[in-house]
Order: sequence, then C-alpha cells, then structure tokens
Amino acid sequence: MSADACPHGPSDAERVRSVLAAAGSLTVTTDGHSCDLMGAHHVDSRGRLTLRLPADSCLASRSALAPRGVLAALVEFTDVAPTAVRDRVRARVTLSGWLTPDRPAPGDDRTHLRLDAARATLTTPAGTVRVGLDEIVLTEPDPLAAHEAALLTHLADAHPGTVERLTRLADPRDLQGVVGVRPLAVDRYALTLRLEQPHGHRDVRLPFRTPLRDATEAGDRVRELLAAARPCAPRRRLFPGR
Repeated sequence: MSADACPHGPSDAERVRSVLAAAGSLTVTTDGHSCDLMGAHHVDSRGRLTLRLPADSCLASRSALAPRGVLAALVEFTDVAPTAVRDRVRARVTLSGWLTPDRPAPGDDRTHLRLDAARATLTTPAGTVRVGLDEIVLTEPDPLAAHEAALLTHLADAHPGTVERLTRLADPRDLQGVVGVRPLAVDRYALTLRLEQPHGHRDVRLPFRTPLRDATEAGDRVRELLAAARPCAPRRRLFPGR
C-alpha cells in the first residue's frame, strides 16, 4: 500500500471551509491597519463570516466612521500544524470584501460586522489558487476539522510507536535519511505523516480504505492502516536507540 496510491482528497473549497471551521484567530487589515483577533468571529453553516467586537474596539470605531459603515477589508486565516514540526504553516486562507454592520441578537452589546466576501484564495505549499465563493457556500468542512488538533497531538504524544509503524506504508525510498516522524494532518480521506530529515522533510499521505463520515470513525481508520502495515516486511527501526 503506497502513500501515493489514493488520489482522493479534499477539494480546495473543502480545505477553505475546514480552515475556517478550525480557526481560533484571524488577522483583519483595513485601510493599511492590521489587527489580530482571537475568538472574535463566527462562521455559519454556509461559510459566511461575522466578527463580534467590543463596541469600543478600534475596528468597530473605524467601521462606524466609514461611509455607510461599510469598510473594505482583507481577512486572513493561518492553518498551523498542531504538532511540533518544521514549517508548521500548512495553509493560508484569505478573504477579501467589505465589512458591513450586522444586527446583533437581543442583549448582545457587541458590534457585529459581517464580511461580504468578493474573493477567496487558498495558499498551500503547492501554490495559491482562487476558490469560487459559490463552491465555498455549497461545501461543508471536513468532519475532522474541529477535532484534528486533539487527534494529532494525542497520536504524537501517546502513541509514537504507532506513528513509527505507519511508516511501513510509505515508499521505502521516502524513508532514506529519515531521523523522525510526526503526524502532520488528518482529514476524512487520509492521514499525513511528516518524515523529518536532518536538513529538510518529506510529507507522505496514507489514504484510508474508505473516507470517514464523522470523527467517531477516526480510530477505526487508523487501526485499519496499522493492520495493513503488519504484513509488510520488517524494517530497521527509524530510531534504534528509542
């Protein structure tokens, strides 16, 4: 079973929705001014973004002073690997459009600004692509998006031997010079491992037998990968001293 055997993976729109679903923070740039916001946004079921800000915040004040309250904005999300690896940024999502005042729920004294997006881009190590807004609206995030960080950190911290055994599913040529392995990403289609070398790294994708439907199936999919790895010929341990 080769790590490159399965072409299936999330679409660009699904990756955008997954980054939005998992993000706890973002950066907003308006008229040359940038601010980082933590836990101040909401993404609805159609991928539409709303900022919820203290009424006296700088961004809320800037919106109030803008003509008709509409403020041109660039909103950036960064997808960072939850495990300790080199080059932890896996993707960036950039939304550009206009922040427009939105009515808050009764009793909510915060300022709500809705982003009316005009353009969306996804940047990965493979490059930058423009993603259709209609595609984003019609796509759902990966079912593991909100659970991925906990799953990967548990796998890395509590089951390093399991992670090492999974390298048996990689092409032997990819293992040359490898000094460490960490789980890098997981989605409904596959688990991705980061193979660390002294002066670089290589990522290998281990496809699941079938895409999972929800987070409860993640353990079964990893066990299926381990079962597929057992019949493989024994290999020298990547870390003989451990």
